[in-house]
Amino acid sequence: MRTRMAVVAALLVFAAAEAAAQSLAQLIPNLFGTGGLTVRSETQLPDGSDHSAHFNSSFQRSFTPFNTALASQLAAVPLPSPASGFTFTLDSSLGVFKRSTQSFGPILSDRAETVGKRKLAVGFSFQYFNFDSIDGLDIRSVPVVFTHDDPAPGGRADLVTTSNSIQLKLRQFTTFLNYGLLDRLDISLAIPVVSVDLTATSTATIQRIGTTNPATHFFGRGGGDYGTQATFSRSGTKTGLGDVILRLKGNVHESGGTGLALGGELRLPTGDEENLLGSGAVGGAGFLVFSSSHKTLSPHVKIGYQWNGQSVLAGDVTTGAKGDLADQLIYDVGADLGVSKSLTLAVDFHGRRVIDGQRLVADTFPALDGKSTFADVDFVKGSFNLVDGAVGFKFNPAGNLLIDVNVLFKLNDSGLRDKVTPLVGFEYSF
Repeated sequence: MRTRMAVVAALLVFAAAEAAAQSLAQLIPNLFGTGGLTVRSETQLPDGSDHSAHFNSSFQRSFTPFNTALASQLAAVPLPSPASGFTFTLDSSLGVFKRSTQSFGPILSDRAETVGKRKLAVGFSFQYFNFDSIDGLDIRSVPVVFTHDDPAPGGRADLVTTSNSIQLKLRQFTTFLNYGLLDRLDISLAIPVVSVDLTATSTATIQRIGTTNPATHFFGRGGGDYGTQATFSRSGTKTGLGDVILRLKGNVHESGGTGLALGGELRLPTGDEENLLGSGAVGGAGFLVFSSSHKTLSPHVKIGYQWNGQSVLAGDVTTGAKGDLADQLIYDVGADLGVSKSLTLAVDFHGRRVIDGQRLVADTFPALDGKSTFADVDFVKGSFNLVDGAVGFKFNPAGNLLIDVNVLFKLNDSGLRDKVTPLVGFEYSF
């Protein structure tokens, strides 16, 4: 009895160690174990050898589009604008700095104005993502079909259909600093800390297309227990530094309340991509911002292009092979309205054109009996748009302190998406 308990305890310790070592990026590919999805069998092949009961699916072997979609999302999460809500210009006649705009600016987009020479703005924000769909498919109910290895008529015509639920929550805490190197040149730094919760659950059902003997394929214990259904589940939580972003923005033209700025960003792969904390790829972006102030209303437009390097999340996480993370075209349009001296409303339209990215599409799997069909998914590659809207406000309770509140909401279904993403934060200017 003691020996049996010791063996069970050892197995539990081994299982716990294996789970702890499991990276989040490999959680879905290894959902059914490192050996893949297998079912039991008490029958033998005609030559007398043991019957192989292993089932394959590209979903289980390499759910690349999911990891790639998350990497793309991490590479393009709209961060709070590092541009200060308070912008200043030097009044040469008085020799002092004065506010250059009436509004406190956008929350997730940008404007051409700079913070002012030797001025410093610091801030902190919290964003919460609860992803619920990928390319319009509910990630809490993804149908996937597993076929027998080397399928052929007869016993190997049997299928395993699965209903897969993926629960993915991401919390992002971002600290940003913006410093005026010159009157019209800012340098900014965004430092995110990311927390990811991932749970994958699969309910598998054996579909007897080519067999009638329940002992051929089953999930039960055998000896008469020939269950046709089983549930598999894995989960994990990781927290750590995300991808740090360094940015330069220069105001190249300013006249009569309108301005034009050019800028560039460098994204460093400081986040652990194996645990979905970062994109795993170096990224660079160039952008142009146009903004204009008309009394209380300040519209702005931003256009840019983001280049991405190679990441294991765009390749094969099981082998470590890297692939190209898709580049993105960025286009933002919005306006902020100075309702009063202490309150600014912000409305934005955020667009991303993902170039040659991975997508997940609904499909139908025809069984070998020629009449049965089952819901399935497939992977395709192509360009698509990520379109979001955002509304929020900046409130100035006292001094140079600003409180930011914003809601980001999806306007289309492409990519890995969250219906509504709240943001709260604060900014302070020195």
